[in-house]
Amino acid sequence: MPYATYEHQGRRRIGRVDGDRLVPLEGLTEIGRNTTVDVLAGAPELPAESVGVDEVYLCPVVPSPDKIICVGLNYRAHVDETGRELPTYPVLFTKFASSLIGPRDDILLPAESSQVDYEVELAVVVGRSGRRIAREDAAGYVLGYTVANDVTMRDYQYKTHQWLQGKAWDGSTPLGPYLVLPGEVDVAAAGVRTILGGQKLQDSDTSRLIFDIPTLIATVSEFTTVLPGDVILTGTPGGVGFRREPQVFLADGDEVTVQVDGIGSLTNRVRRES
Repeated sequence: MPYATYEHQGRRRIGRVDGDRLVPLEGLTEIGRNTTVDVLAGAPELPAESVGVDEVYLCPVVPSPDKIICVGLNYRAHVDETGRELPTYPVLFTKFASSLIGPRDDILLPAESSQVDYEVELAVVVGRSGRRIAREDAAGYVLGYTVANDVTMRDYQYKTHQWLQGKAWDGSTPLGPYLVLPGEVDVAAAGVRTILGGQKLQDSDTSRLIFDIPTLIATVSEFTTVLPGDVILTGTPGGVGFRREPQVFLADGDEVTVQVDGIGSLTNRVRRES
């Protein structure tokens, strides 16, 4: 039973995905700080108020997370293409809620950047509050999984040895379309890929993560309390545009698709910001 955060007739709701329709959950407005594992499981449905997926605006699955923690250099092929050493501790950086866009929104190319890149990622949504979570207990803190495109302004990313300014651009990161519950998908070896202009540019699977999801949850929760609705982007495989020869960057009019098998697919148009 996947779930979505959506807006319809001026109202924001959580809906269970039932084919091409959304069945709203009573009393819930969005997946986020108040959406624990137990709350989502126990919310009554309102089938009489169901609506077609094509009739609504699909929000980012988590529109306003308290934290977005991202992992860099978490696939061996991506580490190799950057020429860096294999990390012994996860490389972490953050985004802001303002970075997120909906699964059907356009990716805007800012006037300031000429090196806008794609990155397919499996995203984990936290479902319980916790601190110093043991790796063996981490699975119990997952609300579900979704798909992200960690769109990156490479010329800004490499202005300094910190990545924030290239990664946290406003309105740059599609997240969705749906939240898939842990019991309904196996993320141990889920395929991940990026397709741009009909060409497959990234193609790997999550069995190749250097730091797996339980390790990431344990690591993050060691230094900060994870909260329901927090999002962890688990990293991208090799094949990013910046490291290709010749380099490939998103251009006005492109259509870029990122997919995680069993979780979903995001397809976004690219256009120049006016």
